[in-house]
Amino acid sequence: MMTFRPSLKALAIAFVLTGVTGTAVLLARPQPIESAVLGADWECSQTAFVLTTCAPRVQRAIPAAETSRKDAIPSTRG
Repeated sequence: MMTFRPSLKALAIAFVLTGVTGTAVLLARPQPIESAVLGADWECSQTAFVLTTCAPRVQRAIPAAETSRKDAIPSTRG
């Protein structure tokens, strides 16, 4: 049976490539940024310090359970 034992050079190259890949992944993640030009109604993010994208903020919907409370319905008991 033949076993493969990686050389020190191969291990060093693998370690460097892993570090470079990890750094690239961390830098490529979108980071939220503030845009004073667009105002508070917009949400912007920047990817890898190069690409900036902006989109209107999504307004959160009010759950139906909160809008149809029992005290909002008039009582029919006499």
